[in-house]
Amino acid sequence: MIRLLFSLLAGGAVTLGLFFFMSYLISGGADRADVQKEQIVVEIMSNPPESKVQQRKRVPPPPPPPPKQPPKPQPPQPDVADPTGGNIGFNMPSIDLGGTAGGLSGPGEFGRDGDATPIVRIEPKYPPQAARDGKEGWVRLSFTINELGGVEDIEVIEAEPKRIFDREAKRALRKWKYRPKVVDGKPQKQPGITVQLDFTLNQD
Repeated sequence: MIRLLFSLLAGGAVTLGLFFFMSYLISGGADRADVQKEQIVVEIMSNPPESKVQQRKRVPPPPPPPPKQPPKPQPPQPDVADPTGGNIGFNMPSIDLGGTAGGLSGPGEFGRDGDATPIVRIEPKYPPQAARDGKEGWVRLSFTINELGGVEDIEVIEAEPKRIFDREAKRALRKWKYRPKVVDGKPQKQPGITVQLDFTLNQD
């Protein structure tokens, strides 16, 4: 009986002690949590700190220099044979225009009726090979004078010797200029014109 009573007292004392110890622990843990909460400080900055990064202004590159203009081409010089150069001579006969001239004696007479009249005659070049070989000859050609006074439709009628002087004779004839034929105040084509170009070497 005494042992049972002692056991009940001892159990009650141990239970009461554990109860107080648990109360102490609970109260002490809450105090530590409050201390930790008080140590946390949150700072909210309304204005961000100024950056020390320097801004570099971009400078545009200078404009490229303007391109150089190419030099203006020189106007071609008229291909006129030198009448005093060397011992080469040309016979420039009158041209068979197929009719009589209509008195076109000057620039102001262009409106009058009449056949074509020559304005510019270019002497042909003597072929170098023919000059070295001492060859002479002639070329008879036919051509047409158009409404502008130019020469077209050039054909070789006869040549002596053949094919030696044809090219230079035709090349020179293409550069000839005329006042065109005029009928009723209007320029007209004049076909069937013939001319003979002689190629001779002057013997000193």
